[in-house]
Amino acid sequence: MKKHSPDAPAKPSVQVLERMFQLIDVLASREEAISLKEISEKTGLHPSTTHRILNDLTIGRFVDRPESGSYRLGMRLLELGNLVKGRLSVRDAAMAPMRQLHKQIQQPVNLSVRQGDEIVYVERAYSERSGMQVVRAIGGHAPLHLTSTGKLFLAADDPQRVRAYATRTGLPGHTRTSITQLPILERELGKARQYGIARDNEELELGVRCIAAGVFDDQGQLVAGLSISAPADRLDDGWLPKLQSTADEISQALGYTAGQRTALDGPLKT
Repeated sequence: MKKHSPDAPAKPSVQVLERMFQLIDVLASREEAISLKEISEKTGLHPSTTHRILNDLTIGRFVDRPESGSYRLGMRLLELGNLVKGRLSVRDAAMAPMRQLHKQIQQPVNLSVRQGDEIVYVERAYSERSGMQVVRAIGGHAPLHLTSTGKLFLAADDPQRVRAYATRTGLPGHTRTSITQLPILERELGKARQYGIARDNEELELGVRCIAAGVFDDQGQLVAGLSISAPADRLDDGWLPKLQSTADEISQALGYTAGQRTALDGPLKT
């Protein structure tokens, strides 16, 4: 009995389903409608077989036929995709990767989202062995300009919105290293845009430094920040590649693909 390689993709037991998947993959490869002839050539299926399956898919609205002899993906796939997207949670997607990152660096790993002029901590992976007291519990919040993740969100805003934020909040400080002046904040946000990561240099809590990378959704929008917190003398820039790859893993789970980002798309540098 022939054994299948564990790395080989599984095939449907029903041949027509396998052919249907092939057709959908071809249609998904192009934004515009594709002719029956080209679809048949790309899949290697006979034109009559291709036509028959596409007709059935059209009945179910999985495929549209904008004009005779050409096909594209249908609205039913969008409806189903939105149902799946609605079940996707940044927190759920992040939990396992966050725990893995924490195992590697043995320091607290935080997931935060923006809520108005603040960030809110929605998940954390940490252990008592990290040697650092957790200063912000899940559900806690902090000003955008004093946190690494908050700076990512401000960096994704246009300059007018950043200035409006500064005017609205007054940029209050919490420690002697807090950024409380707009020109300094703007320079800091410029670095975040350039490098794709942001830092908190004891600006929220004395003795605690943080680095953060962005988490993006399927539209390329910044939806959360993943950050590492550590005692000020223990934060290691060598963690940056691990942080970035973990943030990318979470983004991909949310449907993000490379090249979609509208901000913070500079190369990672350490």
